[in-house]
Amino acid sequence: MTRGGQGLARVAVVVRAGAAPLWWPGVVAAGTGVLVPGVTGRRIGVLAGAVLFLVAAAVVAYGRRGRYRALARAAARAGKHDVLQDRAVTVRNWRRGHRWWLLLAFVAALGTAFVVPAAGGLLLAGCGVGLRLKAAWIGRLEQADEVLLWVRVDWLRAGAGRPAGKVVKGYRTTGVAAGDAVPGGSRRRVAVSA
Repeated sequence: MTRGGQGLARVAVVVRAGAAPLWWPGVVAAGTGVLVPGVTGRRIGVLAGAVLFLVAAAVVAYGRRGRYRALARAAARAGKHDVLQDRAVTVRNWRRGHRWWLLLAFVAALGTAFVVPAAGGLLLAGCGVGLRLKAAWIGRLEQADEVLLWVRVDWLRAGAGRPAGKVVKGYRTTGVAAGDAVPGGSRRRVAVSA
């Protein structure tokens, strides 16, 4: 990062980074929870879990959209000395920074199975689905404006990995061909020539 350049991470990639680590442990915890009768019984546990899944997915997917929109509208063009972080590095950094929280969430989801079977796991899985939906929504914002949204890495570190936290003062933009992730944060597919 020479001459005043900043390290930049894709906003959609940061949001999407938590989806799989919440979805898969949630599914495992819910599946394990179904095996335990629990205090409320399996039927009530699964029904409560289904409601929690839907509520969590909606809350996570729609939460703070106004803040994301405001930051996107006020985004400045990235400078030529800014360094664009690879998708894999962004995902790895986010997951390393949150590994203990993810582990605690998984243990808590397993523990609740003894009271309300499958509910904790479905709640966790719903949060993962919500993050995936939010990343897809950010991708639609990016496509509408024909830009990619980036956030400074140092602000991510200071804000506990939240790309729309109070520490984040603004986003940077690049063209849609920059970086190794498409709008929405998924991996860019490289066409193989025959």
